[in-house]
Amino acid sequence: MSGKSSATASPLKNYCAIGLSYAQDVVSGKIPAGLFVRQAAQRQIDDLGREWGYTFDEKRASRVCAFIEKLPHIKGSKWAGKRLTLEPWQIFILTTVFGWIDASGRRRYREAYNELPKGNGKSALSSGIALYMLAADNEPGAEIYSAATTRQQARIVFDVAQAMARKSPQLCEAFGVLPRTHDITVLSTNSVFRPLSSDADSVEGSNPHLVAIDEVHAHPSRELYDNLKTAMGKREQNLLWSITTAGNNRAGICYELHVYAEKVLSRAIEDESFFGIIYTIDKDDDWTDLETVKKANPNWGISVTAEDVSQKLTKAMQLASAQPAFQTKHLDVWVGAHGAWMDMLKFAKCADKKLSEDDFLGEPCIIGLDLASKLDLLAITKVFWREIDGKLHFYSFGRYWTPEARIEASNNSQYKGWSIDGFLQVCDGETNDYGLVEDYIKECAGKFTVLEVCHDPWQAHDTMTRIAQTGLKVIEVPQMPKHLSQPMKDFEAAVYAGRFHFDGDPVLLWAMSNVSCKEDKNGNYFPVKETAENKIDPATALFTAFNGVSRHAATGEGTGGVSVIGNCEKCSAPCIGVMQADETILFRCDEHKG
Repeated sequence: MSGKSSATASPLKNYCAIGLSYAQDVVSGKIPAGLFVRQAAQRQIDDLGREWGYTFDEKRASRVCAFIEKLPHIKGSKWAGKRLTLEPWQIFILTTVFGWIDASGRRRYREAYNELPKGNGKSALSSGIALYMLAADNEPGAEIYSAATTRQQARIVFDVAQAMARKSPQLCEAFGVLPRTHDITVLSTNSVFRPLSSDADSVEGSNPHLVAIDEVHAHPSRELYDNLKTAMGKREQNLLWSITTAGNNRAGICYELHVYAEKVLSRAIEDESFFGIIYTIDKDDDWTDLETVKKANPNWGISVTAEDVSQKLTKAMQLASAQPAFQTKHLDVWVGAHGAWMDMLKFAKCADKKLSEDDFLGEPCIIGLDLASKLDLLAITKVFWREIDGKLHFYSFGRYWTPEARIEASNNSQYKGWSIDGFLQVCDGETNDYGLVEDYIKECAGKFTVLEVCHDPWQAHDTMTRIAQTGLKVIEVPQMPKHLSQPMKDFEAAVYAGRFHFDGDPVLLWAMSNVSCKEDKNGNYFPVKETAENKIDPATALFTAFNGVSRHAATGEGTGGVSVIGNCEKCSAPCIGVMQADETILFRCDEHKG
């Protein structure tokens, strides 16, 4: 079936034309927007131009917009009492989410993830959608829920909808809407709208037509999301509508949805039932530039004022402690811990997904280990270096393990996804298997020139003794300021100068965002974490590796020779050749001793 329109829009206001025009202006650059908004716009344009299993129904796309524009503003002396006027970006989202149907007339999109800075009218938009799906979506017995971590938060969307309904008597009469203290009902269709919090006894037995989840970033676990997602399998065209700003918990369900939305928008994942849009800045943008702030805020000049944001921006530029809150709330940037040490905007720029450790075969490296935890994360990091234009650049690759039991028990929503994607190795049972670590280090020794294996001595004696017996040089790096301060400073300088590079590893990105820095009276650094769940092991393994890197790279040790690489005669894996007495070269992993 064609992706082109199947019905004619309302003659009063052509919402579909407005939505399409917005998408075209975003893609052309006429409207400045970040990468993820451009991708969302391009996705809609591409869908409209192809022959496939969905049809864009302009009548259905327009109906939700027309309904919402009959609702009143309820807050602010400037707006209260006036009817809502949807902005082009809102019309784009609504027409896209509600316009696509399959051959049976059911909605294509079953989940919509909307991420944008505060002040852009998130609650009012969600409230309007909730009222529409309660009263005007032609769903008998519709169950509508606004969900959040607390009942007070869940009531925000509900209370706005309740006030809108109470100030719209004609609309209520036309659709039979009855706003009450604790719910909003439509008796003729047996439909109801209620707030729902994560501390509610259970969502078991519910049959949602719409769930509007507010401020997903504040959810400490994925339990409520998963329960609602499961409950939503009972209807033919229900919708899970999530709307949020960014946060600082990269282990939560919100960041998992954020990453998933990125993958759908980039076409790395094909999920025709998932709509995503993220209003934020691009990684190379200057966050201190007011034009950058405008790009992240689609309601700039309407509900987001230049005067208010400029004052907060000035404060953030002058006070480092105010920067994370400004970046999160007004730029929709995911930051680290509240007292984060690393500037995560700068660190994110160091990611290069084209990097491969196979590009460094035979080259010198330092391995850093954090083996302290048998019950959670084990971390190994390899760091290489190269001289470019007279300056040293550093390249990092990590490998991580966790017990199978930890994946099920952890509050970190990302563990399971990381294991599926291959970023996190899973050990059978309840504890980590140090034998896998030993095998991996031996494998590395067969592929690279391992100058040192630097490690935290805690709980590592037996493992490191066996590794030393292979001929590799092992160095204890106690986790103390004396041993980590200078490596952290060297690493920090490399990041800020653009001389540190990693392969986009999301586990390291998460761990780095969790690092807070304890600084003593002499200015020495030491990495700490704010909570038990905010693991920093991958980051400390990197700092431990930099302890050796700081020594070897500074002296040029290990960089003078060129190793010969070939395929191992036993396993065919790339390894370093070992010169024999007769001057032939033997390619055998088990012959290489570092």
